[in-house]
Amino acid sequence: MIGDSGIKKKVLFGLFWKFGERITAQLVSLVVSIVLARLLLPEDYGAVAIVMVFITIANVFVSSGFGNALIQKKNVDNVDFSSVFYINLGIALVLYFILFCSAPLIASFYDLPILSPALRVLGIRIPVAAINTVQQAYVSRKMLFKRFFWSTLFGTVISGIVGVSMAYSGYGVWALIYQYLTNTCIDTMVLWFTVRWRPELKCSWERAKELISFGWKLLVSGLLDTGYKQLRSLIIGKKYTKSDLAFYNQGDKYPNLIVVNVNASISSVLFPALSQLQDDIGRIKQMTRRAIQVSSFIMWPMMVGLGVVAEPLISLLLTDKWLPCVPYLRIFCFSYGLWPIHTANLQALNAIGRSDIFLKLEIIKKSIGLVVLLLSMQISPLAMAYSLIIADIASVFINAAPNRKLLQYGYTEQFKDLLPSFIMSVIMALIIYPIYLFNLGSLFTICLQVFVGALVYLLQSVIFKNSGFLYLVSFLKNRRGK
Repeated sequence: MIGDSGIKKKVLFGLFWKFGERITAQLVSLVVSIVLARLLLPEDYGAVAIVMVFITIANVFVSSGFGNALIQKKNVDNVDFSSVFYINLGIALVLYFILFCSAPLIASFYDLPILSPALRVLGIRIPVAAINTVQQAYVSRKMLFKRFFWSTLFGTVISGIVGVSMAYSGYGVWALIYQYLTNTCIDTMVLWFTVRWRPELKCSWERAKELISFGWKLLVSGLLDTGYKQLRSLIIGKKYTKSDLAFYNQGDKYPNLIVVNVNASISSVLFPALSQLQDDIGRIKQMTRRAIQVSSFIMWPMMVGLGVVAEPLISLLLTDKWLPCVPYLRIFCFSYGLWPIHTANLQALNAIGRSDIFLKLEIIKKSIGLVVLLLSMQISPLAMAYSLIIADIASVFINAAPNRKLLQYGYTEQFKDLLPSFIMSVIMALIIYPIYLFNLGSLFTICLQVFVGALVYLLQSVIFKNSGFLYLVSFLKNRRGK
């Protein structure tokens, strides 16, 4: 077993590169998305959002289950990786064929002819993602997160150039489609040249069955989760207008941009690290607690602060044509703020091999979510967004339940780790919100609110000795000392 210092070094080094990858890539993505949103119409985004629903669901088949199974398995070799590579690629090609043939029917259902060619072109992402999934599993297994940094950076920059150039040239919807497609292709190509792994001409069904026994539950869980999330877009796109769908998705984009960076960085490093400690429950509990404390400390002020500055920020960056997305943005800020407790608990379950419990939790959560969705869809798209809050609060208790016994990490401890950062963020919001009422201009108002908010949050962290803050300070001091 790897010692404490070895695990900590790998985790901290991995987090450094993973945060660097996500922050750098998303800064570029943010600039690109702002430029595209100013150039394109909400209707363009609405059409692409419908296309992405089907691509995202198809991607679950090749990106969920097998990848995590490769990371979680104690002893894995190139035969395992090669077997998954060929099976994944075969599944992806079948899915693309189905999507290619059904594209005209989908376009007819939504009465939107552009969907047919758009689905057929963007669907190429599916087989490319099948290759990328195995590459990512290999990199995560070896904890070579520096590779992710370069692949994501090149993919984001080049695809951004492609998207903006096409938007300026008047290609509309196609600017977004080729941006998404280029990103995945470049990412995969860079990993192919920077990671030493290559598939052998071997495919063992016996090895695959071992991985399937763990991965199929995660696959079904992923389908439930992704299908449930995308169902809202399908309903809004059909029952309401394409602009409604664009405002809903745009409201989701910016809090998602922040949270996915922090959350993906922590989860992608936490899962392989916990998997190496799967026989030591005490150390798993310790790392799970630390993940909740640190990610809550980072995420809550960002989410609450973004909710406060939402209106002047959207007006400044995207122009007033996108202001209807502000209510959605604020709802998603609260919803995403709960992600640290979701992620840490679920990754701990996966690491100790309890994908069976993971699947049961998904079924329970999605059943509750489906009920509130069906009730809210008859009211308005905004009501559908509010229903997410109800479902997410219920999910907090559901996700935390198994670890009360498995890790001896109960509700009381988990909320003690989560709530301090949330309370400090609310206090910060109450102090900075009145600044908006002085009509100082969007840019100056945002800058002043961010500065005052950061100062207030930092002072509270020092005064109340927030555990997440103290851990980060200790980590930075150790890094500086080394």
